[in-house]
Amino acid sequence: MTTPETVAAALAEYRALLDAHGPTWGEDPILYVKQMTTSAFLTGAELWEAMSAKIAEPGPEGGRLRPIDCDMDEMVRDALGGRVLDNLAALRLTDAGHAFQARAQAVLNGAEFRGTLLIDSARDTVVAVEVDGTRLEIAPRGARLVPITSASEVRVAGERVELTGLTRSALPARLRLRAGFPCRWTVMGEDGQGWYPEGAPPKRDHHGLPYFHGDDLVLDVPAELLTVRVTRGMEYGTAETTVIPAGETVVELTPERIYDAAARGWYGGDMHVHMNWAGDMVGEPALAAAMQHGEDLHVLNLVAGNVSAERVYDREALDHWAGRDLPWSDGTHIARMGVEYRNDLLGHFSVFGVPEPPGRYHTGFLKTVDWPPNGAAAAEFRARGGVVGYGHPFHPPAPGEDDPPGALIGHGRDCDAKEIVADAALGLVDSLDVLNHSSVAATALVYRRLVGAGNRLAVTAGTDGQMSFTRRGNQSAPPGWARVYAKVDGPLSAGSYAEALRRGRTFATTGPWLELAVAAGGGETGGPGETLDLAPGGTVTITARVVGPEAERLELRTADGLLAETSIRPGHTGTELTAELVVTEPTYVMAVVTGGPHPRTMRDDTYACTTPVHLDVAGRHVARPQDVRWCLDWLDLLEAVVRERGTFTSEDQLADHLALYDRARAVYRSRLPG
Repeated sequence: MTTPETVAAALAEYRALLDAHGPTWGEDPILYVKQMTTSAFLTGAELWEAMSAKIAEPGPEGGRLRPIDCDMDEMVRDALGGRVLDNLAALRLTDAGHAFQARAQAVLNGAEFRGTLLIDSARDTVVAVEVDGTRLEIAPRGARLVPITSASEVRVAGERVELTGLTRSALPARLRLRAGFPCRWTVMGEDGQGWYPEGAPPKRDHHGLPYFHGDDLVLDVPAELLTVRVTRGMEYGTAETTVIPAGETVVELTPERIYDAAARGWYGGDMHVHMNWAGDMVGEPALAAAMQHGEDLHVLNLVAGNVSAERVYDREALDHWAGRDLPWSDGTHIARMGVEYRNDLLGHFSVFGVPEPPGRYHTGFLKTVDWPPNGAAAAEFRARGGVVGYGHPFHPPAPGEDDPPGALIGHGRDCDAKEIVADAALGLVDSLDVLNHSSVAATALVYRRLVGAGNRLAVTAGTDGQMSFTRRGNQSAPPGWARVYAKVDGPLSAGSYAEALRRGRTFATTGPWLELAVAAGGGETGGPGETLDLAPGGTVTITARVVGPEAERLELRTADGLLAETSIRPGHTGTELTAELVVTEPTYVMAVVTGGPHPRTMRDDTYACTTPVHLDVAGRHVARPQDVRWCLDWLDLLEAVVRERGTFTSEDQLADHLALYDRARAVYRSRLPG
């Protein structure tokens, strides 16, 4: 595949930014940018625990540190608590001297090893450390992360440090891997060290497992006991073997299919994936192609977006391919360039099916104005045929079902989807990524409130996967670890998939296959996104079915809450749940699957849910008063946040936001009785 000249030039520029600045690429150092320097070594939970402990300590003048003021190198040191990692050796400086610690990594034929050194000082004075000729002054009780190689020279106060144990020599061998079609492979030694084909980035997934994609691949490995695994996205299981290679050893493994969605007219997509978004490597179109086909991901939405400043990454790719399938697309795999439109006060939304580059990608960064409202941009994208959905919507743990919206809506620039309650009422947004890398439970609660208040929104999934990171938890996992499956009429295309999303013919999942059907007494049947108009007192029969080894619980929910549920036996391949409902007031029905951690799930939990089947009564749509009032309370809180935290240069700019909220209030009030 030939990379267009403008795209190649942009990728070269990104490599220069990486070389000059490391994984932040020189972005404005707000907190989520500073955190990038820790993601190769810590989980988000580990980092926040270390920061919480630090900001709880009294400052030098009695004050408290803010999270943004924490030294990220020190946070890595504190969170690890003396541990060393495969990619992070340590130089400990004490009053008694210094000590080098590492987990030895195997190297073949004297190859150079590249990693990171944590310089950790327990001394009360400044210590001079020299790494490859660069003098560093380590603050008292301070820490510093420094790139090193197996050929590095490290000195403490002029004394050379022996990097003993950083690497070990291993006898070389070769593996050839075959599955018969593109797959995701893992090759690792007994110590967890990963091995990759030449040119493949050293990717790690949510579980810390190494992986790469392709078929009939050759890689150099040690002549030692290795575990080889192969899978292909959530529709397949995992096959595994162990081998001690000698010379060139061929391993043929094929993962078994668990379900075949495309055979039923359903196609799974990831609506929010970045090829580049800062990071410790540069993502390229060839990598995106290998990942999509290796995961058998039917639809891939690669979004152009900024980080914390003006630069929009992959804008050049969007400029070149806007409105066209990317070159590796075929009859069952569609890749498109899209947009992540971003404002850190109002929320971020992704757009699929962008026919042309937009005139605006973001507002509110670098203290620029938070104007216009997100709804104005969303309306422009939708008028041009784009499908708009809010992504990674909410980050706090889910509050109680009856808690007020103040338990969810933040007051800072935290990129929560604050404006969605207004945009949904005004028909400016098509979907919500209930499946995302952040708080699914909190997002699901907001989704139920929005639908219960009378809004039509499709359930979608967007992982916020970032191909330019090799280690970032589930964000460095392969795209499509969460998917929105859409029922498409006819052949798969960007247009047919977009139409299915708009109609809400969807369910989203971290792995389980989920079906929902509602049958009325007259024989009419509805699936996700469809509407049955019933006479008062009409009865419907609801059937849900789930397939997948990670599923533990299946629920049927209406606007009033839980209708029916069943537990799923471990290892059971298919479970069905049926219930009857007498419908006296408008409502909806949706199916939900939950479960705990599982090797197939790139989160700490399992989740799947459908877009509801809407049950209207005599032409009236659901508008549960409790949910409508909850949305009105949300709008009041949103107005207060925007008045307090918004950046504007004129009263007219603020007035545009307030007018949007007033129009949304009028819609919600019209849905209340009387």
